[in-house]
Amino acid sequence: MSPSVTSCLPYPGAPAMRSRSSRRTWLKPVAIARRGAVRTLLAAGVLGACAPVSAQPSAPAFPVKPVRIIVPFAPGGQSDIISRTVGQRMSEQWGQPVIYDNRGGAGGTLGIDAMVRSPADGYTLGAGSQSALSIAQHLYAKLPYDPPRDVQAIVTLVLTPYVVAVNSRVPARSIADLVKLARSKPGLLSFGSSGAGSISHLAAELFADAIGAKLLHVPYKGTAPALTGLATGEIDLIFADLTPVQPHLDSGRARLVAVAGSRRSSAAPGVSTVAEQGFKAMAPVDGRYGFVAPAGVPREIIQRINAAAVTALRHPDVRARFAQLGYEIVGDTPEQYAAAMRAESEAFGRVIRSTGIRAE
Repeated sequence: MSPSVTSCLPYPGAPAMRSRSSRRTWLKPVAIARRGAVRTLLAAGVLGACAPVSAQPSAPAFPVKPVRIIVPFAPGGQSDIISRTVGQRMSEQWGQPVIYDNRGGAGGTLGIDAMVRSPADGYTLGAGSQSALSIAQHLYAKLPYDPPRDVQAIVTLVLTPYVVAVNSRVPARSIADLVKLARSKPGLLSFGSSGAGSISHLAAELFADAIGAKLLHVPYKGTAPALTGLATGEIDLIFADLTPVQPHLDSGRARLVAVAGSRRSSAAPGVSTVAEQGFKAMAPVDGRYGFVAPAGVPREIIQRINAAAVTALRHPDVRARFAQLGYEIVGDTPEQYAAAMRAESEAFGRVIRSTGIRAE
């Protein structure tokens, strides 16, 4: 008896169905009522389980070849460190190489533009940052891509805490002190940034707008020279990532006033946020780094990449590395990352329009 026939017997050990002529012999001892019962079961679909069922097609394997991550900044920067740290563990899970393609320039927009022009198959990803995904569309008159339309969010990897730091000679130890000082000297309290339209610039403008005071902007060509200006007293304050500020805190040439982000930093747990100090009108500023893809990548592939990244973020070595750098691990869903980008875009867009900031 073939396996297909055996699987369709009404009960274990029951005789197989025979031809029309022999079927009477098999049914003869069975009461007429049983015949009706069988008909009822057939009508209800209970015995229909014997019908052959075609197997559901399985999702295609992914990845079956190397995955490229376009990092839109130079090697050695935060975006590069974060992408390589997580990408290494993703490569180990997949058994496929992860290749890093650094394409710096124009605040990260050149690299993201290259990513959105790549095939939407999941084999080319981008290292997402706010400058290219939440700010650039408001700064540049002609951006070659539209983030909401052309970019698919995958996962937020980490938040880098932005802090408010002042030169050690500035008589301010809290946001209240800083607000009082700014209002008493309109346009004289100076802040530095890594360039016009940078997050450090926009964060300070958000602060000035929230407290209703005018600050003096001093743009530098990068974060390092801006922090040197803070340490030497060329500028009074700065909004910046905690990691590069730390050496100046350790030397005593700068002092933390608050964390500008949405939560306290594990690297400085004793420093309260701007909101905790009573100034909730200022939108929180977090450095957000994640992975994105060109729009149109199949949903199941986006989910697989997300799952691999979240698993990588749980690795003890990754957690230790990011804790050392003061990064806050996230590992959210594609929907949550997309919502965060929209909210940040709205906040940065408002301040860019109100101040008339344009990219240099």
